[in-house]
Order: sequence, then C-alpha cells, then structure tokens
Amino acid sequence: MGNPVLVDEATVRGTAAEAWIWGLPMLENYRTLYAQAVDEADPRHVGGFGVFRHYPHPFTPANTDVVTPNNDTPYSLAWLDLRAEPWVLEVPATDRYHVLPLHDLDTCYVGFVGSRTTGNGAGRHLVLGPDHRGTPGEGFDGVLHADTRLVGIVGRTHLAGPEDVPALEQVQAGYRLRPLSAHLGTEPPPPAPDPVWPVWREEVLDGLEFFSFLDFLLGFFPVLPADADLRRRLAELGVGAGDFEPAALPLEIRGAMARGIADARTRLNAAVAGSHDSTALFGTRVQLGTDHLGRAIGVLRGLYGLPVEEAWYTAWTTEDDPDGPDSAGGQGGADGRPLDGSVRSYLLRFPPGGRPPARYFWSVTVYGLPDQLLVDNPVDRYSIGDRTPGLTADEDGGLTLRLRHERPEDPREQANWLPVPAGPFTAVLRVYGPEPTVLDGRWQRPPLLAGP
Repeated sequence: MGNPVLVDEATVRGTAAEAWIWGLPMLENYRTLYAQAVDEADPRHVGGFGVFRHYPHPFTPANTDVVTPNNDTPYSLAWLDLRAEPWVLEVPATDRYHVLPLHDLDTCYVGFVGSRTTGNGAGRHLVLGPDHRGTPGEGFDGVLHADTRLVGIVGRTHLAGPEDVPALEQVQAGYRLRPLSAHLGTEPPPPAPDPVWPVWREEVLDGLEFFSFLDFLLGFFPVLPADADLRRRLAELGVGAGDFEPAALPLEIRGAMARGIADARTRLNAAVAGSHDSTALFGTRVQLGTDHLGRAIGVLRGLYGLPVEEAWYTAWTTEDDPDGPDSAGGQGGADGRPLDGSVRSYLLRFPPGGRPPARYFWSVTVYGLPDQLLVDNPVDRYSIGDRTPGLTADEDGGLTLRLRHERPEDPREQANWLPVPAGPFTAVLRVYGPEPTVLDGRWQRPPLLAGP
C-alpha cells in the first residue's frame, strides 16, 4: 500500500467513526453477497452471478436464515456483476403483486420493477453499471442506472397459500436475466477479471479488518460527489486503492481507528434503540441523501427493507392501554405489558371501514421472541390478512383477529385465529401498496388489547 498522509489522531478517529457508519451497509450487504453468489459450499448459494434462485414456498419455522421472514411474498434472489457489460431483466405478464428491487452495494435502491412502478405487463429492463452509462436504451421498457458495479435483487411475489405454489412458480420462472450481448445476439466483451473475494467472518465488523473489506468493496464503487470528501480522507489512510493493510499503519493510527470504530458502534446502538419508525430508512439514493446513520439503522433493523411507498410496516411488542391513545406507527403502548401467549390472549379489532387501506393486500404475522422467527402451531398458520380465506366479520362489519395460543372453541373465532407461541412474541402488520391515508397518518392502526 502507499504511504498514508500523516494526520493527527483525533482526525483519524473521527474519520474512522464516520467511515464505519457509512461503510457498514456495504459490509452487511457483502455478508449476503458472499454467501449467495461466491461461496458455493453455502446452502444459501444462488448459483453465482446472473442467475435467479427462487423460493416458491411459504416460510415455516424450519426457515431460520432470515429474521422476521416475510410470509406473504416468497423471494427471488440474484446478483449482477456489471463490470463487463450491462444486463437485461425480463419479467412476465402477471396479475399478482410483485416487486423486483435492485440495490447498489451500499443498499441504496437503484430502482424497482413491479406492480407499483412498471405495472403488471411483460417487460424488458436494461440495468447499466457506472462504466456503461452511454449504452443505448432503445427497445427496453425501462433503464436502471446503478452507481456500483455489483448489484443485488431481492424480488418478492405474492403467494396466496400453499395451494398457490404451482402458479407462483410459473411467474417466477418468467423472471429472466441475460447479459446485453446475449440479448442482442452479439459477440460478448472480454470477461472482467475474477476478484479474490475475501472470506466473510463475523468478527470483521468490529476490528480494523473492517477497513480491509471496505477497501476491497470500494473497487466496485466509483466515487460519488456526495462521498468525495470522505473518500479523500479514507485515501489518506490508505483505504480505497485495493491494497489496504492495517499492519502497515503506525501503532497510534491503528489505535485511533479502533477507537473510532468503538465510537461509531456506540452511536449506532443508541440510534437504533431510539428509532421506532422505518419511514425514512429505506429508499433510493435520492430519497436517502447523505443520512448515513439512517441507512445503517435500516440495515440493522431490516436489511433490504422496502421503502414505505411499497410496503408499510408496524409492530406490536406490548399490549396497548385500552384507556390510552393508539400508538400508530410505533412499537406498542409505551407502558403496556410485553406480549406473552402463555399468560393471556389478545384481540386486534379493525372497526367498520377501518381495515388497513392497501392497494394490494395486508397481513399480520407473529414471531417468537427473542429470535424473531416463526413458531410451530397446530394449524400451520403464521399470518392472517385480507387474502386469508374464511375470515368472519363482526356483526357491525368490523373485523376482530384473535391472537392466542390455544385454539378457540367457537368456529367463528377459529376462522379469525392467529396462533401465538406460549411465550413472548411480536406481531407485525404489513400493508403492501399503502394508500395515502396510511402514509400521512390519517389511518392509524388499532390497539392490540388483552382479551378473554
């Protein structure tokens, strides 16, 4: 590595703290990329770059790779290497909700192909990396401009239930990826050199090796104007040229960088603890701007979470006070008792005309705590929503969901039963395609109350 510019320890510490928060989404993203696209021995491997791996079945308690798994829209996962040439993403015509979001290395969204943004018709979309900006886009239904040379896709397609799996598989089979040369029938360009991918290890995040991984990843990330000053300060420490070696730094500089990492971790942990609203944590680079802390919070709270205009989330971890105000958009009543299926049952009642206003659909899913995974129950029901067959309305037209561990005796109550574990749990409401009344707060979620 080149000799870093001599800078004072306080400046180094500040730069390291800022860069750790800025770079954390890249490393968390690389954790997934390495398992899915690089490590062929990993069971999560999708098959390399440029191929989809589809998950057509609903999640069950046996699925433990992802916390708070989405049980409504099984995933279609892929990674693109845009160094040699652009890629073409094809989607079929379908009347079911779907979204294929493409994200840059730092998890900012490049764009969205799907029901909300491009409609339900068949389409071909050109994905351009930063080295092919001048490529003509004629003949395509859309062009997506990535800022990094590696891009991920975490697609989601609605599944109505286990009986719907064959139809879902047909839609997923219509998601196709091809290099632009294969699409055009032209001679492919020379392949990009195969990188020496650093082996992912969890301990990397809290040590100086964090900056070695960041140094590697920045080779796929041209400098953006908004990042130029930080990238310059990192270059003064030898980070960004692709050959960073912490051991080559003076001892005092290494110590200052380590203290900066500790500062950043403390700051991020405090910010996560004080954050109860995901509205501004996920989105495009334009939407997120330079809020690096918010982006890092989003990565820790839900890597690859969708922006609020695509899907709106809210969760209960405590029961609400029946005599207090509703806690819309938060994490349950501030003074309520933690939800626990071993000690009580709960009611979630949507009043007449008060069901979640969704352009597509909504659902409530229960997860056991502290692992935030689905929990076995005798009827294999892990979520309930407007697509659940047989829901029974109240006499006044409202809808009451019954969250309890034991099966209700009344058949009408059984129809609206969402089983909960015999222990602590959280309930998450997801609204896909939220209407404006959700986004501006005119619609508020109902309280989750202790019931009979």
